[in-house]
Amino acid sequence: MRFMPIRSNSSILAQKSSRLTKKTLRWLIVLSTIPLFGFVTAFGIAPNSPSLHEVEIKEVVRDLYLPDVLPELEASSDQSFWRQETIRRGDTIAAILDRLDVNQHDKQNFLQAARDSRAMRRLQPGKIIHAQTTADGNLLTLRYFFGNEELFLMEKTEHVFKMSEQKVELESQIQMKSGTVNSSLFAATDKAGIPNTIATQMIDILASEIDFHRDLRQGDRFTVVYETLIDSSGGASKSGKVIAVEFTNHRKTYQAIYFQSSNGDFGYYTPDGESLRKAFLKAPLEFSRISSGFSKARFHPVLKKWRAHKGIDYAAPTGTPVKSTANGKVTFAGTQRGYGKLIIIKHDDQYETAYGHLSGFAKGLKNGSRVSQGDVIGYVGMTGMATGPHLHYELRVNGVQRDPSKIALPTATPIAKKDLPAFQKEATALLSRLDIMRSLHLASNN
Repeated sequence: MRFMPIRSNSSILAQKSSRLTKKTLRWLIVLSTIPLFGFVTAFGIAPNSPSLHEVEIKEVVRDLYLPDVLPELEASSDQSFWRQETIRRGDTIAAILDRLDVNQHDKQNFLQAARDSRAMRRLQPGKIIHAQTTADGNLLTLRYFFGNEELFLMEKTEHVFKMSEQKVELESQIQMKSGTVNSSLFAATDKAGIPNTIATQMIDILASEIDFHRDLRQGDRFTVVYETLIDSSGGASKSGKVIAVEFTNHRKTYQAIYFQSSNGDFGYYTPDGESLRKAFLKAPLEFSRISSGFSKARFHPVLKKWRAHKGIDYAAPTGTPVKSTANGKVTFAGTQRGYGKLIIIKHDDQYETAYGHLSGFAKGLKNGSRVSQGDVIGYVGMTGMATGPHLHYELRVNGVQRDPSKIALPTATPIAKKDLPAFQKEATALLSRLDIMRSLHLASNN
């Protein structure tokens, strides 16, 4: 039986309950030969019949009643499901269990059993917790990789939680995914089935080439090759490192290849062997929005007058981690007039960076501290002359503020000549993988 589509002015209704009830469905039934619920409607055309345009077509409207709930469609309280939750900054295991819909009885028993667990005290933002639960919220199993290849495992046996923390041998499997940016990068990676930890690595790897705060465009494409690490039983897994990535941003394509040299150094390089690691990151935040750029004249929201804005403001929630954009030494960590809580880092005789309006400093950070590129040095706030939470970032060259998007910054050392043959061999194989995935992705979208 063939059903005619509902007109566009009709609304599509969805039942909130997962249990089927006896509902009356009204459909417009047209000629067909396919049976449904015991109804069969057939037609034939006589050899000397008039043209089809002259055949009278009648609409038949009937009430079709769904039978009582089918046993196989009912959700069983014993049926189990695997779910996963990404650890957020400031998360507790209690909050994660709530998001996993674990019932209060099992939640309290788990918290009691895991009160001395090292793993539960080391919840690392961005990592994933896997849990097996029933439809009634009973917690059966919980897995979490922490530390250096250690697995926290909690299993319920006869209503008692048994916990273990152990080293595991992980095997590497290669994954290849592609996607297109339509609204945001993380929405695109989610749609492509790419873990957030891999998406974050992509941003970090290409942060010296693409400013993901300002340069991202609708229609940008990406392809990534990365590791998934699984245990010998195949029951638990975690994301490894990105091995190769290609990102087409505003019609320009960037490629990065992971390589470890003969002396143990590793990093990401262009197909020509040039290091993608610049002396300075493009931005001090992993991902946010620029609320005010470098300008010779901007209307100050607090002072209510026009003045130069010799830095870049990144709008982000209070508490967002702020990274040092380069290696250096902290020369100031305190409060300074309109900057509020401020950190100044000296990188060499020529370059200096400043980070203002912070809500606080990283633990142990003080004047004279040495920091490396990418280290968290403080947290976004709205201290000083600020109307909302954001980071004010400055790049100073010989004491003068400069627009970081308009000056050439030095790069790291390229691959040594003795390692080039090995690199080129690996790069050729990985570039072939990127080509295959890109072609498949483009073909699927056409």
